Amino acid sequence: MFRTALRNVLAHKARLLMTVLAVMLGVAFVSGTLVFTNTISNAFQNSSAKGFDQVDVAVQAKFQDDEGDTVGKTPELTQAMLDTSAKVPGAASATGVVNGFTAIADKKGKLIGGGFQSEGGNYWGDKDARYPLKSGTAPHGSGEVAIDSETAKRAGYKVGDTVRISVDGPVLTPRITGIFTTDDGNVAAGGSLALFDTATAQKLFGKAGTYDEIDVKAAAGTSQAALKSQLDLALPKGQTETTTAQKLADDQAETIASSMSGLKSGLLVFAGIALFVGTFIIANTFTMLVAQRTKELALLRAVGASRRQVTRSVLLEAFVVGAVAAVAGLVAGIGIGAGLRALMGTIGATVPDGPLVITSGTVLSALAVGILITMLAAWLPGRRAAKIPPVAAMSSVHATATTKSLVLRNTLGALFSGVGIAVVIAATSMNGSDGQAPMGIGAVLLIIGVFILTPLLSRPLIAAAAPVLRIFGISGKLARQNSVRNPRRTAATASALMIGLTLITGMTVMAGSLQQAIDKMASSAISADYIVSMANGNQLSPDVDKTLTTTSGVTASSPLRNAPSRIDGETEFLTGVNGSAIGKLTDLKVDSGTFKVAGTQVVVDDDTAKSHDWKAGSTFTTHYEDGKAQQLTVSAVYEGNALIRGIMLDNATLAPHQTDPADMQILVKTADGASSSTKDRLEKALGSNPAVKVQDKKDLSDSIAQVFTLILNMVYGLLAMAVIVAVLGVINTLAMSVFERSQEIGMLRAIGLDRKGIKRMVRLESLVISLFGGVLGIGLGVFFGWAAGELIGSKMATYELVIPWARMALFLLLAGTVGVLAALWPARRAAKLNMLSAIKSE
Repeated sequence: MFRTALRNVLAHKARLLMTVLAVMLGVAFVSGTLVFTNTISNAFQNSSAKGFDQVDVAVQAKFQDDEGDTVGKTPELTQAMLDTSAKVPGAASATGVVNGFTAIADKKGKLIGGGFQSEGGNYWGDKDARYPLKSGTAPHGSGEVAIDSETAKRAGYKVGDTVRISVDGPVLTPRITGIFTTDDGNVAAGGSLALFDTATAQKLFGKAGTYDEIDVKAAAGTSQAALKSQLDLALPKGQTETTTAQKLADDQAETIASSMSGLKSGLLVFAGIALFVGTFIIANTFTMLVAQRTKELALLRAVGASRRQVTRSVLLEAFVVGAVAAVAGLVAGIGIGAGLRALMGTIGATVPDGPLVITSGTVLSALAVGILITMLAAWLPGRRAAKIPPVAAMSSVHATATTKSLVLRNTLGALFSGVGIAVVIAATSMNGSDGQAPMGIGAVLLIIGVFILTPLLSRPLIAAAAPVLRIFGISGKLARQNSVRNPRRTAATASALMIGLTLITGMTVMAGSLQQAIDKMASSAISADYIVSMANGNQLSPDVDKTLTTTSGVTASSPLRNAPSRIDGETEFLTGVNGSAIGKLTDLKVDSGTFKVAGTQVVVDDDTAKSHDWKAGSTFTTHYEDGKAQQLTVSAVYEGNALIRGIMLDNATLAPHQTDPADMQILVKTADGASSSTKDRLEKALGSNPAVKVQDKKDLSDSIAQVFTLILNMVYGLLAMAVIVAVLGVINTLAMSVFERSQEIGMLRAIGLDRKGIKRMVRLESLVISLFGGVLGIGLGVFFGWAAGELIGSKMATYELVIPWARMALFLLLAGTVGVLAALWPARRAAKLNMLSAIKSE
């Protein structure tokens, strides 16, 4: 039986090729994902570990008391603490660290880096071991700066050049005195790093005479733990916390691994989809192979082979096919991982240098996935073949499915589909995240149910295409009959395409609906013409609002200023606004009361009001960050949204309780409305600052929707793998169907159907099967898109279902194109069959 199984594999090399390719693609996706994420994670971990070479213990301010209360004066690391740290027993040196957001403009005035990776800091003395100078000298004074070598290379800067830099205020134009190298992970990820002398950095970042961190280097023979103990004894209790460099490195490594696990999980989901689609192809292939060898298997049974031996022989074939595909997929996956690693550099998302990481886990996962998936998919055809009595098998090549099995299948499919639909619909009535898990379970049940019912659904849906197929004469009629001749085979082939189009359509429906909801939210909640903010989402200097207020054409403006407070024993963030102007800059729906922000009168969003049981006229006591308390009155309750929510009070009331006020955004209304000339005027008034964004409502909604568009494009790219596997499935099914019907095709040729007619018949059959899968996929995708939208709508009042008819037509055209392309080789092969040889074949 072992030799027989191996001979069968070698005898059907061409027929098994598509199966090998399908499994190989899925395995390549899995192994490529593991290689890529392990390589990137390892590179960042090694880089972060190097970053702690110059520190043994880090001293940081303790931002919370023992009860976790963050309201109150923020503790500071003073010069006295730095001096104390340098003198403790076992300390070799102590370095004061200052850092903050710093935007560097390129030579065209555009921001370098992604905003969130634009950092600034201090260069310690004339020679800072943390940042070895590549050229030039250390910066001294407010007119000098040093920048990292990667930024200098990207922007074309050299020592002596003047560079435009912004922290949170006006643009600075210091001279570059030095270019340094660094292992900073942000720089490695495409960001930038600017270093000033310590006094300048402290002034720019609003930390005069204080530090963000003190890095202490241990003397020879002193352990990190011993140095930490000495620092704990010497520094003020309750104001500082110390951490060893080893602990910092371990925490950083854990953070990197955690962030990479999300990417790894996402990519593996799509790999799983490709493998799931490939499972249909494998099952289809082995079903046809077994059917074509029914007499052979029956003869083996007649000469003494048991059912178990027959099943084992099929599984052995699957093992050989799976092993070959898994090895090929592993090799291809290593190439994919290396390619993705290189691609990161070409798109600007640079990562630290490091070797390609191929772990034993990656190798074992690839082999296990390839072999197990193939054997599981082949088990059912093998078991089915073993159950056919030898005499019955010898008398008929094709064993038709019994009425009992079809009734059982349709009943099971209807049950799965009904339960799936019920669970999905029930999930839509739940609140936000509570409905995610039930909806996912319902979606899986419905997809399984539709797959089981696909043979039943194929007859009426394909019959609906009969009027169109009649145009093609006898070829069209034969194509329709061939499509429904073996409903199970048609179902498995169409289902592969259905899965991919279900996900693509569902994501498209959600993305289109979200885009419209965001546009509505921006237009309905904000009546301001522009929103001004920092490129990295950090706080703006209050000077920005003062500048805008005096700018020509500005009729009203209001900063949105966040401030922590304690209300009813809980931390609540207040939003300070310009009380006299906020009503002109927003268009919020008021549920109750009169919208008025002045003195101690505040307005509150509906969710916050509900959580505290407030209504218009309610009073409450707030404790500001300086510890002082004040009673406030709710003048109105408004309908909050993702852009504007919370407790709004007048900045004149809030400002006296803030030591370092800063604005998150500034709403601006102009006399001429939103236009390119007005936007240019505002940007110039702010000094063409690379760190500051001036956006109109369309820019704001586009920037939010850009995230969804990026995700959607990534999903399209990743699901392309599943579509490619589906194409292989259609080719495989048609090629084996042509082989199976060789005698029939020979007879058709003998009675007058020419080669063009044969080609047309096979192409139309492929087109019908592909369109059938496309219709099912698009229908399910719209249903899932609607259901997911209902969950989103519970948190986003402006959400409405948008059906992308043009995209859906394009997807259906894609399905038809897949069918036509997949039929090219099988149709050509069918037309080239010698009619006499075909008639004689069995």
